[in-house]
Amino acid sequence: MQMGFFQEVDMEIHELVVEMKLLERRLTLYEEKYGILSEDFYDALMSGELARYDEYDETRADFSRWKGTHETWKRRKEAYRKQMTQINLLNVLRFQPTY
Repeated sequence: MQMGFFQEVDMEIHELVVEMKLLERRLTLYEEKYGILSEDFYDALMSGELARYDEYDETRADFSRWKGTHETWKRRKEAYRKQMTQINLLNVLRFQPTY
């Protein structure tokens, strides 16, 4: 079965959590570099407020990667929330005893 480019991959809850945390680490680097949270950056970018930065190669490249990372994080978060409403938490909770 071939999947389309934008078709969401079915991931288990644990996989979603791990990937979201990796994406959050990447987002944090941009947030620290530019001094704003990803949600505020994304809203400003989508409304056209950051268009003047398109002339700077480094900023344009950063903004493109930041936007893509944020959009991927949002999709994973949505998939996580959707799955959590359809399952019993006790069936997916990963319990690891303390030694």
